[in-house]
Amino acid sequence: MAGVVVVGASLGGLRAADALARSGYSGGITLVGDEPHQPYNRPPLSKEALLEAQDFDAIRLRSSAKPGTVSLVTGVRAASVDLGRGLLFLSDGRELAFEGLVAATGLRPRALGIPKPSAGVVVLRTYEDLVRLRSELATVKDVAIIGAGFIGCELAASLTQLGYRVSVIAPENVPMLRPLGEELGAALMRHHLRAGVAFGLERLPVAIEGCERPERVVCNDGSSFEAQLVIEAVGSAANTEWLEGNGLDLSDGILCDERLSFGGDGRFLAVGDVARFPNLAFDAVPRRVEHWGIAVDTGRYAGKALGRLLSSGEVSPAFTPMPAFWSDQFELRIQSFGIPGLVTDASEIRVLEGDLDGEVVVGYHRDGTLVGVVLVGFAQSHMKYRAAVAESLEAAAGASS
Repeated sequence: MAGVVVVGASLGGLRAADALARSGYSGGITLVGDEPHQPYNRPPLSKEALLEAQDFDAIRLRSSAKPGTVSLVTGVRAASVDLGRGLLFLSDGRELAFEGLVAATGLRPRALGIPKPSAGVVVLRTYEDLVRLRSELATVKDVAIIGAGFIGCELAASLTQLGYRVSVIAPENVPMLRPLGEELGAALMRHHLRAGVAFGLERLPVAIEGCERPERVVCNDGSSFEAQLVIEAVGSAANTEWLEGNGLDLSDGILCDERLSFGGDGRFLAVGDVARFPNLAFDAVPRRVEHWGIAVDTGRYAGKALGRLLSSGEVSPAFTPMPAFWSDQFELRIQSFGIPGLVTDASEIRVLEGDLDGEVVVGYHRDGTLVGVVLVGFAQSHMKYRAAVAESLEAAAGASS
């Protein structure tokens, strides 16, 4: 009998397989991954795994399923799928039949389409990328990071602590502008500047010059930044090509309903970075959420929901998680609850506690509702502010019903 195939041996994929195994589902469970490794944790790649030269075992994820209940297939990718027939076609020619499918194929880094040398320009998404980055770092002093999001800023902090001269180049006027807003982004930039990071903001790279390796990054305003190594951290694209031909909306990840299902069939679910779903605790707009916590939460929900559906026909309630993320930059721990990025009006972003140039809590309001908080420090207050966001959302839902 056909079982369940989880495509993507990622954090979300592993947690989905674990939850499915624990749900009492009696069919087979196969976890397919295109990397040669067992599933592993990606956030440490730009932080402690780089700073402390950790090996793969330090970031490897452990399954909570009973041994033997999940079959792991590594080093092979999903080439295509026929949802109607329940068949997954792998890149090595194998076919896997399924009665349920979980898509957990995540993202891949984007690369800039500008002139660049063939060596010395890297991205950071996989463990292999980290190994390559370590090798490249062995012979350089100056590193340019293109992109001022969380990955770019985490890398800037880690590499500065390791003794490299780091420049961050981006089109925004402050780092981490989209998720944090201008004031908090500027405050964190001041912290980076004090630690020695250089910024080239409000400009676009037009070329990475050098013969065999980079020598400098040239920008559209004529400025340039010396670098023997360039890291591109300019965003990601969802790995959805294998799902083409099934009539799905793949314009930005996989469009799902509030139960993470897609294709009009509760037997097909998406988890992690690739899932675009409405979180009805906030609104009905489908969004992808690229947070570690969402990968865990979507995986657990999907595995349990699919197990219930296949075992007893039970339909699970809507998935309404509290998004959360964290980032470590120098000695700072940045943590968030809710969706701060929903707020674009600067007047709705307010300091709730502390000071922007020290430990601070910033609140993000939409139409008077607290939809997100970001804490820099204030470790003892994390649960208090998580509860505050949840209570504000519940009050707003009650007022509108």
